[in-house]
Amino acid sequence: MAKQVMLQFVDRAQAFPPKREAQLRAEDFREIAERYAPPAAADQAGRCSQCGVPYCSVHCPLHNHIPDWLKLTAEGRLREAYELSNSTSTMPEICGRICPQDRLCEGNCVIEFSDHGSVTIGSVEKYITDTAWEQGWVEPLVPGPERGQSVGVIGAGPAGLTAAEYLRGFGYDVHVYDRHDRPGGLLTYGIPGFKLEKEVVMRRTDRLKDGGIVFHQSFEVGRDATLEELRDRHDAVLVATGVYKARAIKAPGVGLPGVVEALDYLIASNRKGFGDAVPAFDDGSLDAAGKHIVVIGGGDTAMDCVRTAIRQGAASVKCLYRRDRANMPGSQRETANAEEEGVEFVWLSAPQGFDGNDKVAMVKAVGMRLGAPDASGRRAPEADPGAAFDVPADLVIKALGFDAEDLPVLFDAPELGVTRWGTVRTDARTMMTNLDGVFAAGDIVKGASLVVQAIRDGRDVSERMHDWLKVQAPVGVARERVPA
Repeated sequence: MAKQVMLQFVDRAQAFPPKREAQLRAEDFREIAERYAPPAAADQAGRCSQCGVPYCSVHCPLHNHIPDWLKLTAEGRLREAYELSNSTSTMPEICGRICPQDRLCEGNCVIEFSDHGSVTIGSVEKYITDTAWEQGWVEPLVPGPERGQSVGVIGAGPAGLTAAEYLRGFGYDVHVYDRHDRPGGLLTYGIPGFKLEKEVVMRRTDRLKDGGIVFHQSFEVGRDATLEELRDRHDAVLVATGVYKARAIKAPGVGLPGVVEALDYLIASNRKGFGDAVPAFDDGSLDAAGKHIVVIGGGDTAMDCVRTAIRQGAASVKCLYRRDRANMPGSQRETANAEEEGVEFVWLSAPQGFDGNDKVAMVKAVGMRLGAPDASGRRAPEADPGAAFDVPADLVIKALGFDAEDLPVLFDAPELGVTRWGTVRTDARTMMTNLDGVFAAGDIVKGASLVVQAIRDGRDVSERMHDWLKVQAPVGVARERVPA
């Protein structure tokens, strides 16, 4: 009789890969946890209950075949597990590292509801694909039969890269245009290395380059070419820029030197990790070393900032958030990691102003209390006038989220339709904008969201674009266009 390898959640405790000691990991930008050893990965995968309705898959935006590749992992059939995982995701090892599994697959695991602790899905996913890279199972991107049609993708983040990969597989010439000097978008320049080491991203983008996708880096649409000019170069265009406009604080003193945007701070840190010259970091403006740091916000970007400041050698790091811990939008696991590393959270607090002479020296804060639920169902914070206090600060980092940039102006394309929030308006069925042959996907359509959702959108839009392009010209017959 074959040995039972699944349904081991009662006798086998949940166990994540061990994290390095907080004091040690706060000294570098390496990922804080190593990969499973093979027996541990198989043991943890074997805890899956193989339930009839896999809520883990239902709550995954990609609808990954999670129970199936967990079973294959438990049985030691790792290559098959990788191939199944890879069949629905272009970046499984990246999702395994940065997805908020506690809110998605693991948070909806059936055995989590029975108080046995969820299956450690993200850690197993990371293990499967890292092993595949080491063993040479990750195959090159092989283009489909050449169709004689060209696609331009604006944005080299997860949505754009995913669409580019699928479209190249369909046989299109694919050109990716991106404002940064390296592909990856926020995967490269927004997310710190302690969550996602950059080699993990670079090996993915190198695979796309080797598959014939052409990258145009340091390319700004509107400066180097208008949207209309890109439409002339290509048979179809995808807008996948993401959202980069920082939400503002309206408070006295917000313009003081030393009050900076989260993305500026994180990009500077990640560039230093690549060995780039970063004047704003080198002159101390975006370096936390020796400073009292205050980060404003409670999302994952705020967690990235506080943990980066710790690694840069800050004298102290405080995070001000206007709601309590239970109502913060960021990952609870990331919050716990930050606390272990020395970050102090000041819950139910918000800035009222910033003081200083030639630069910021103090955050004027006020205590908050939670009132009635707002339209989203969350209790709305309101100021408690009797609970004002000051927080010394040498550097204040605003991490309040992101909105869409004004693409019609930025792209010199006033005809491009957008919503009142500035996101690009698309047809829900075709994912096309109001401009013929111009599609859009990812955060620039939905607003700031998750990497895994952007990957899903990239996969979906590639299919819609393929359907549309097949109608435009037979295989091998392309319209005349300006060379890319």
